This record gives sequence, C-alpha cells and structure tokens, in this order.
Amino acid sequence: MPVLTLDNACLAYGHVALLDHAALQIDAGERVGLIGRNGSGKSSLLKALAGLGALDDGLLWRQPGLSVAYVPQEPEFASHDTVFDAVAAGLGEVARVLAEYHEVTHKVGAGDTATLDRLEHLQAQLEANDGWTLNSRVEQAISRLALDGDARVDALSGGGKKRVALARALVAEPDLLLLDEPTNHLDVDGILWLEDLLRGYAGAIMVITHDRIFLDGVATRIVELDRGKLVSFPGRFAAYQERKEFMLNEEALANARADKMLAQEEVWIRKGVEARRTRSVGRVQRLEQLRAARAARREQLGKVDFKVVRGDASGKLVAELEDVSKRYVTTAGAKTVVKDFSCRIQRGDKVGLVGANGTGKTTLLRLILGELQPDAGQVRLGSRIEVAYFDQFRSQLDPEAPLCEIISPGSDYVEIGGSKKHVIGYLEDFLFAPQRARSPVKSLSGGERNRLLLARLFARPANVLVLDEPTNDLDIETLELLEALLQDYSGTVFLVSHDRAFLDNVVTQTIAAEGGGRWKEYVGGYSDWLRQRPAAVAARFDATGGPDLRGTARVGAGDTAPAKPAAGKRLSFKEQRELDQLPARIAALEAEQAALHGRLADPSFYLEAADLQRQAQDRLAAVDAEIDAALQRWEALEAKA
Repeated sequence: MPVLTLDNACLAYGHVALLDHAALQIDAGERVGLIGRNGSGKSSLLKALAGLGALDDGLLWRQPGLSVAYVPQEPEFASHDTVFDAVAAGLGEVARVLAEYHEVTHKVGAGDTATLDRLEHLQAQLEANDGWTLNSRVEQAISRLALDGDARVDALSGGGKKRVALARALVAEPDLLLLDEPTNHLDVDGILWLEDLLRGYAGAIMVITHDRIFLDGVATRIVELDRGKLVSFPGRFAAYQERKEFMLNEEALANARADKMLAQEEVWIRKGVEARRTRSVGRVQRLEQLRAARAARREQLGKVDFKVVRGDASGKLVAELEDVSKRYVTTAGAKTVVKDFSCRIQRGDKVGLVGANGTGKTTLLRLILGELQPDAGQVRLGSRIEVAYFDQFRSQLDPEAPLCEIISPGSDYVEIGGSKKHVIGYLEDFLFAPQRARSPVKSLSGGERNRLLLARLFARPANVLVLDEPTNDLDIETLELLEALLQDYSGTVFLVSHDRAFLDNVVTQTIAAEGGGRWKEYVGGYSDWLRQRPAAVAARFDATGGPDLRGTARVGAGDTAPAKPAAGKRLSFKEQRELDQLPARIAALEAEQAALHGRLADPSFYLEAADLQRQAQDRLAAVDAEIDAALQRWEALEAKA
C-alpha cells in the first residue's frame, strides 16, 4: 500500500530541469535508495517529499496522517541546545515541556529546592500528555546512539551532530524516514550500527547515499534520478548496476539509429528542385518530428576527467617511524592517541587509516608527515616530498569566491603537466559548465564542492596525496573514476575514509586503531584487516556494545573468515551429516534466488498487489542472508574436517 506518490512532478532551477514530469511511489515498509549524479536534484526532491520545498508543477500525495521525518546533509541546531533538547525537538509540541523538565530535574538534583514547585507542575503536564513514554523514547534514542544528553550540540564533531540529527528523527517513530547522506561524518562503527538499525526499521525509508556497501545492505529498491526522470530498479544495488549498464547500451543504440535517420532525411530535404517537387508531405512531417526529438533529447552527463600531476618523484623512503608516542593533556586528563607505533612508508604505498572518530587518525597523519613532533620515539622523513591535502571540512573553499579563483587565483590559466590550460576548460573537465565559472562557491551542492576541491587538489603538482574523507557527497560514478585514478597514481597516498568499498579498491596497506593509543599495520584493505585483526580487538567491539564488524561489514558473500576449530577436534556424526547436505541446500537456495531475481525483473510483476511485491523482496533478502550463512557454515565444517 503506497504511503506517498509523486505524479507528473516538475522542478527547475534556472534552465536546468531537475524533475521533468517525474513519477514515484513509496510503499509502506520498503527501503528505497535514491542515487544520481551530483547536482541532479536528489536533495531538492527529498526536501519536496518532506514538505520543505515546493514543486513547480505536478501532484504530491501523502497518506492521511502520515508522519515524516527528514535528516538533511548538514543538520542545523540552535547554538544553545543540549543534546537532550535537540533530540526531544523531534516530538513536536511536547518537546518544550520535556526539555524544561530535564533542566529542572538537574537543578533539583544539585540542591535547588526553589524549583520543586515548577518540577511538580511540569510532571502534571507530562502525565496529561503521555510525556513519560515520550521521555523514555528520547533517553533510549540518546543511549542507543552513544550520546551525552547534557552535552552542548555546538561542541560536537560532525559525526556527533549527525547522530543527534538521526536520534531526533528516530524518536518520533515516523511512518516515512527521509535521510540525505546519513553516513557522512560517521565512523565505520556508526555506519554499521545505522545499517543494522535501518534493516530492522518498521516504517518506509528513502535514503540518499553513495556508500555502495551500505546501499547494498539496506535498500530493497534503487531509484535513480537521471536527467529529470525517476527510474526504479527492484532489488539490491548490485542488480541495479547490471540492469543500468544494459539500459545505457540500449539507449546509445537507439540514439545512434535516430541520428542516422535524421542525417539521411536532412540530406533528402536539401536535394534539388526536382526532388522537392515530388517530396512527400508525410516525410517532411517526420523530419520535423525527428528534429524536435533530437532537440528535446537530454544527453547523459559526461565523465569527470581526472588527471594528477605527480611532480618530481620523492625519495624511495617517504617516512619511517620508530616507537613513536603522542598524548594530549586536557581538562578531563591526559589522553594517549599514539603509543609505541613503528612503521615504514615507501614511495608508491597507498595507506588507509581506519578507526573510530576521535581515535587520532589526523594526529597520526601529522606525525607521519613531520608536521607534529612526537613526545617519544623518532620520525625520519624522506627527501623531495610535495604534499597536497584534501580536507573533509572544505575549509580551503571561500564560500564567496568564484570557482575560477579557487582553481587559479589571479590568473586565467592553470598549468597541468607542463602545458597551460584555460581555467574554464579545466573546470569543464570536472563537469562545471562555462557559465558557472564565475559563480560563487556557496551556490554549489555538497558533491559539487567536493568535486571543486578535487579539481583544486589536482591542479597542483604533488607526490604525496593526503585525502581526508574524499568520498563524502561524491556520486558513485565519480567515486569509481577517482578509485581508478588513485590505483594508477605512482606517488604515495594517505587515505582516511569510512567508505569500506573505496578502501578495499584503493589501499595496499591499512593502519588501524586497536584501542589505548595503539595502532597496527596490516597488508591490504578494509576486508583484509577484518580477516587479519586479532580476536581480542574484534571482541572489544562486542564488549563495549559496538557492532560486530565481522558479521555486518562485508563486500560480498564469504568475505568473513570462519572461526577456527579447536585443535584435535573432529566432525561429529551430526556435523558430518550437515556437511553432506549443505551443497544441496545451497544449490536449492541459489535456484530460489535466481527465480526471485527473474520475477522481480519482470515488469508485469509490478501490476500485482503491493503486498505480494513486498513479500518477494523480503524473501529475496532472506534468501541472500541464508546463502551467506550456509557458505560460512560450510567453510567452518570443511576447516574442522
């Protein structure tokens, strides 16, 4: 049953149609992943669905009484708000009473007896409005997201503010949850927790994200905003990729046939007087239709042209650390962020840094690059090092400055690989239209600002790239192009990212936080680290209530290693029988999986009842999980045998 429908929707900014007679339906309980190129209008669409923006034309219908919660890319809070106040605001009118009750309770606890009468009055108000239940929901949401209810929101990090915004949306238990880039600024643990929460959420969800593993783990349907149209792809992200490639090939063939016919008809209409006397009126009308169709066609956006000027090669050694330690003393006491860490970084290494927010990834990077002196140990730097930085907070971008000044201050040209290129042409390589070259930075979307920052980064020669969360807000196609560029880059790369697929596809070694200021180096990317890390490190996440990374963070089936059996154990009769039956069970599940994929790919299936569609999608997700579990069990039993 639909909870929201969009019909014949139109929305434009300037001459660009973000929505061009688009249609959409969201059913109860489904999880929709919204994807599309940067600047295509995804955030504008989400705001319109949330009632925070108006359409130029079209019909938006919501189920009567539908409750909607919206989490923007960059959530905003009042500067004086505590975490409790900000989360309680998601409850509407009763939020003010709850916030005051929370404040007065603290005063009474501190011995201020003058506020007892006010506390009694607030208690009566809460009882009349079922406030105790709502207060419990606020406290549970704060606890589940590991927040301090008394902390000031403006003192929190980007990840902390994003968790507050999520708690504010979840506390209202909305029927429809709209999330715009919810994984931005969250660390891996937070992303895994959110992934698990959304999979079990009872209401409908529409989420904008470019985290491919997160999207594959959460979404039951992919909706793509492409050139003003909303195209639906049932199933997970992997199924979308296959179907999209086929559709683009078919579109290219159809466009080529139409262009060829148009060219032939243009030759015919320009023939001599004799041919014009006998020309068919119908053929002339068809030519006019072909011209109109060609003029109305919106071509697919081009690809970013990434090129990195490496500059002079650095020495073979980039940095060597030996028993390095660093700690900070704050009002809360001393905190050790790096303890007895040793490593050797050589030219061409691509190093990923993994750890929760606040573990000291930036501090460790500054130690490696010689920007910060250690309290103990030695740091030896290599020669001829030229460093270029990508800053996740975009502090290098002046919001009022035009795009061309960001790339090449005071000049119309930028030098790339020894040759000069006009700054407008260089911006076109990064998909910025010439008419936008003089536009201020503040007019760009989040993804476009990241693309501009990459353009600025790559306009400067460097042999060491330091990328701090470069994947935030970038569309999937640009991410894949950036991955390919970094794979081929011959310099040294330091990458801080919580995008698990990006880490797996780029880095050759991973430096991971292991608690207490200890860091350890591992060969390979994120998935390799999961397999290699000590059991004690993995267990620490479970002991502290964090997500079990072994079970939920995976790129595909079989990424996690089965537990090793105790030495000397053999299969019992029951286990041997289970092992013998597993191949047949896996084959049956895979056959059911293929049948469900075929059913979901059939357009006529979507003429059936919404309940049947949802049952098929839920069953497909369950079959995928059963196959993964069966494969892991098979590996475990084979290892024991």
